[in-house]
Amino acid sequence: MADKTSGFLAEFKTFIARGNVMDMAVGVIIGGAFSNITTSLINDIVMPVLGIFTSSVSFADLTLNIGPTVITYGNFIQAVLNFLIMAFVVFCLVKTLNRFHKKKEAAPPPPPGPSAEEKLLAEIRDLLKEK
Repeated sequence: MADKTSGFLAEFKTFIARGNVMDMAVGVIIGGAFSNITTSLINDIVMPVLGIFTSSVSFADLTLNIGPTVITYGNFIQAVLNFLIMAFVVFCLVKTLNRFHKKKEAAPPPPPGPSAEEKLLAEIRDLLKEK
């Protein structure tokens, strides 16, 4: 039983040490922090500006009462705005990163010259053509 446990732990260690798992973990952590920034942007800047046009400071205040039930559809609108703004910012970041990668790639290097073997074969071909 100890062999199965140690094998399982070794396999888990190998899985965790893989690069793409670590990259994903870093992405999740940064995404969580980025989510806080986006939420603050929406709640503290975008929503007050939109409140000027909607006579409301926040969409979260928008509700619909149906009997004893309160439907807070404003929260949904605010969540959709959060998503759209975050998606737009991520799109802009990816577009900028792609632009930098294209500049690095620029022009592909020229193909290498013929190898010694290719030169020798070309000489043999030329000699055979002469005969």
